[in-house]
Amino acid sequence: MAHDAPDHLPAHLPPDVGSRRHQMFPVLTAAEIARINRFGKVLHYKRGDRLFTAGEPGPGMFVVLKGAVAITQRDGLGHVAPVVQYGPGGFSAEVGTLSGQPALVDGVAEEDVETLLVPPGQLRALIIAEADLGERIVRALILRRVALIEAGASGPVLIGPPQSAGVMRLQSFLNRNGYPHHVMDSAEPDAAVLLEQYGAAAADVVAACPDGSVLLNPTESELARCLGMVDTAEHHELFDVIVVGAGPAGLATAVYAASEGLQVLVLDCRAFGGQAGASARIENYLGFPTGISGMALAGRAYVQAQKFGAEMLIPAQAESLDCSRHERDGELRLKLMDGRQLRAKTVVVASGARYRRPAVPRLSEFEGRGVWYWASALEAKMCSQSEVALVGGGNSAGQAAVFLSPHAAKIYMLVRGPSLAASMSRYLIDRIEAAPNIELRPYTELMQLHGDPAAGLTAVTWRNHKDGIEEENPLRNVFLFVGAEPETEWLKSCGVAIDKHGFVLTGEQAANTGHGHTPAPLEANIPGLFAVGDVRSGSVKRVGGAIGEGAAVVAMIHQHLAAAERARSAV
Repeated sequence: MAHDAPDHLPAHLPPDVGSRRHQMFPVLTAAEIARINRFGKVLHYKRGDRLFTAGEPGPGMFVVLKGAVAITQRDGLGHVAPVVQYGPGGFSAEVGTLSGQPALVDGVAEEDVETLLVPPGQLRALIIAEADLGERIVRALILRRVALIEAGASGPVLIGPPQSAGVMRLQSFLNRNGYPHHVMDSAEPDAAVLLEQYGAAAADVVAACPDGSVLLNPTESELARCLGMVDTAEHHELFDVIVVGAGPAGLATAVYAASEGLQVLVLDCRAFGGQAGASARIENYLGFPTGISGMALAGRAYVQAQKFGAEMLIPAQAESLDCSRHERDGELRLKLMDGRQLRAKTVVVASGARYRRPAVPRLSEFEGRGVWYWASALEAKMCSQSEVALVGGGNSAGQAAVFLSPHAAKIYMLVRGPSLAASMSRYLIDRIEAAPNIELRPYTELMQLHGDPAAGLTAVTWRNHKDGIEEENPLRNVFLFVGAEPETEWLKSCGVAIDKHGFVLTGEQAANTGHGHTPAPLEANIPGLFAVGDVRSGSVKRVGGAIGEGAAVVAMIHQHLAAAERARSAV
């Protein structure tokens, strides 16, 4: 028996939700519930009972069999707003449910309720086993998370000056992790009272978490712990694969490895997506003729990896790698910055590269106060109708310039060479040439930054090294896209062979550098250690290439695991 979709859609949700309501809130038929039944267990709740609570680990997906469940949003200041009411056939879950992450909403029984609870592991099994039904469920989970983000009525509340370094830093972190939140301007009367209550200065940022905790000027890690994003389990199990880095290469590895039955753990120190996740629009990726944002592409891969059972540790940072046990017992040990030890039969280095900082005086003073290494909707809004400088001539710089051009009054694009032809794709060059407010400045380098800690960046000086002329311009924002340096410091304790620039050597390049084995094409000089994407020496530094390497390395992992098993059996 089919049911009507829920009609209880509040006005505060985004305006386009109505057109997607049947996808966001599908109602399951009796036959579909019967297919789900083997994956869950029946639970009963009395009227007023809470099924799940925002900020606490979610138990899984609830399918309502009898009665009604009210879903409400609650932000860090305790403001509550209705979202939807589920009757028989409705189900409560969103993307975070796949991995048992803390709930973003509250669920309360409005009357006596009979439900079918499908725990996260069983939910993933259901989605894979029941492909057509699983597709509908996953689409609903994704759309619900998107609606929560767009509504901005759940998750933490960040209180402070909206364009301050502290607010921008935390907001960027939450955006990159696809986490709903709300910003309250410290100039608002209610906000001023709260800031005074917690002893915050005018430039400080206060983060109020849904569980009632309040943090003053928190780091990203402190905020993540407050929200329950940080996994604190010890993880004593021996993983088939640990992937370090959740950019395109790492996520591709996770998707293919997990889909083939390997036990996979993925970690990243900041957010999924890597540098590609910060790309406003990627237009030359196969299969997306109109382009796709890096965040959208990475977000889909992130959900896909979890669908197949890959575990995610984000944020979590690798400190060192111990290879001493590998030859004896087939283990690589990874130490995290928080002291935890992880064990794996193989490790895939997909840690990518960090943004390069040019040798410009006072650069660190203005990072987050006018100096930016990416261009998202946050930065675009901030520099609306103002003039900005953008430094760099690669594809990332081109994508950023094209993205910012509809917002900024003018963009001065500074490149050291004579043109963009040597380092940028033709389609981006054409876009830049067609934009009337992008002015290319060849042979030009950034020389000085002007301003103070209170006001932030107020002006920049650049120099044309061909004619020696220096110019100072009253700009408050400069975007730097001057390349990247590999994230390989954590590998030094293991004797991993790297090239002169710090990128990991693989295949023939890594042969004869130790351990007396012939590495596979994507394998380092340490048996069982692989490298993919931007961190690998010789990689093409393209999203498509990174994804291809992530897919290709899984076959090599299988070969390594099979050879190791044969060796153990022969002993």
